[in-house]
Amino acid sequence: MIPADLDRVLAIAANLPTAPHWPRSAYQAALAPEAAPRRTALVAEDAGFVEGFAVASLLPPQAELELIAVAAAAQRRGMASQLFLALAVELRAAQLAEIILEVRPSNQPALDFYRRMGLLVSGHRTRYYQNPEEDAILMRLSL
Repeated sequence: MIPADLDRVLAIAANLPTAPHWPRSAYQAALAPEAAPRRTALVAEDAGFVEGFAVASLLPPQAELELIAVAAAAQRRGMASQLFLALAVELRAAQLAEIILEVRPSNQPALDFYRRMGLLVSGHRTRYYQNPEEDAILMRLSL
């Protein structure tokens, strides 16, 4: 991901009700090499047009997948899987040992996707999410 991708990234997130709606400044911070924690941000393109993205924070020996999103019109074509696999390659190269994440139990499509990618449930956080209030399912994948 580069700064020129941010308008499209923000548009994708805004049009997905389950995606986090970060402000532009959060994405800009994710791209800053001196930011703490350090992050990696990837985009997936189709015909040169950004159709998906992923952001992970690097917290050695772990990486936390903060979000992965694909434009509604580009879903069901394997783009999220490609993004996740590319992210895993990058994280392994950075010598990180595992990917962790939190997900709403009501987000069944995300849960199914993460399970297909090999993540396993590792715990729960009570009342982690707001609007609506909901627990979080914690998942992890050893790299």
